[in-house]
Amino acid sequence: MTAVLVLGAMWGDEGKAKIVDYLASDADFVVRFQGGSNAGHTIVTNNNKYVLHTIPSGILYPETKCLIGAGVLIDPAAVIAEIKQLEKAGISFKNRLVIDFRAGVVLPIHKQIELKNETRGRGVKIGTTQKGIGPAYSDLTARYGIRMADIANTNSLKSNIKNLYSYHHIGITKLALDAQVEELLDYWKYLKKYVGDVEAMLHKIASQPGKNILFEGAQGTLLDLTFGTYPYVTSSRVMTDAVGIGTGFSARKLDTVIGVYKAYTTRVGIGPFPSEFFDDTADYIRKTGNEYGSTTGRPRRIGWFDAVAGRYSARINALDNAVLTCLDVLTGIEQLKICTGYQYQGKIHRSMDLNNTQMLLCKPVYETLSGWDADISNCKEVQKLPLEARLYTEAIENYLHTPISLISVGRDREQTIKVKAKKR
Repeated sequence: MTAVLVLGAMWGDEGKAKIVDYLASDADFVVRFQGGSNAGHTIVTNNNKYVLHTIPSGILYPETKCLIGAGVLIDPAAVIAEIKQLEKAGISFKNRLVIDFRAGVVLPIHKQIELKNETRGRGVKIGTTQKGIGPAYSDLTARYGIRMADIANTNSLKSNIKNLYSYHHIGITKLALDAQVEELLDYWKYLKKYVGDVEAMLHKIASQPGKNILFEGAQGTLLDLTFGTYPYVTSSRVMTDAVGIGTGFSARKLDTVIGVYKAYTTRVGIGPFPSEFFDDTADYIRKTGNEYGSTTGRPRRIGWFDAVAGRYSARINALDNAVLTCLDVLTGIEQLKICTGYQYQGKIHRSMDLNNTQMLLCKPVYETLSGWDADISNCKEVQKLPLEARLYTEAIENYLHTPISLISVGRDREQTIKVKAKKR
């Protein structure tokens, strides 16, 4: 058995789905372990585009089974809609999808609470996707949450939902309560065939020689609830150790941990972003890279590659390899920059040891490199890349202290360069 983890190494939207899809050709199982429908994983293959929110990115391979761990939140309506949309596109789910019975459920009240919090509840907008993810995780922590297995019991479900509304001091009429219970029971009739024990499955799989498990992270390391740029973070744990939290499969059993980085940096929502810039080049990158949120449609903020944040992420995730995506987007830019430090009050910081206020006030320190004009979207080998592109990727690799194993030069699955393996 081999177990590989692919996670986002920055603020999300790094191109994880493409890389998971690329690696899934050799995987027997692809496993989601955190987040929910707030994820937006885009895959392009054979000129077809798929945007996945909860379903693991291995679903496009007919022989690959997809598992959704207990740490993932399930919005029943959203998951059903996603399944039906993929089935309409010719993708079969027969004996291919298992959702852990322990997974928490997103209810209408959670979206209601999140909207309230974002508009007037706390005075500061976090920039959430409005999918109810944060409140749903909070309710699970408070032990008022509803889990997938709870939906099957009509009497306890009604009582649990009523208690949840009471806990939040929100009223609900008997008519509305009955309607919500009825709706959830209808969802259960559709989803129950997919519900099982993912933790037990993974441990059974682990005992079978020759099986390959690929774990797929959502969001990005710098949005981790604890080690991200708090409070402008997601509501789940995103790092390597979250695999065990979200599936029961210990991170100690992972063979390889891969972090995905863009060749530049993006962020959605507010929060510190030292390498952000706003000129015509930023507009060019946004347009060329189609830098708009897959889930929200919001334009992404654009920044130069942040090696300080990147090295921090590599360290706390114990990355074995890095992947560099969207290198093709930088074609045609005369000069490229890499942020190598944060200057604050006359001191240059080479690590993320500043608080949020300090990060908002710091100035980036850059190394400037030459760009390239040649089209690289059809390159299949590193040696075929322009010298400037090779020097740029080597500089990033050196700053990360992590070998780059794959380079993406386009959105399609086939536009991927495999780099000769190096030791960290």
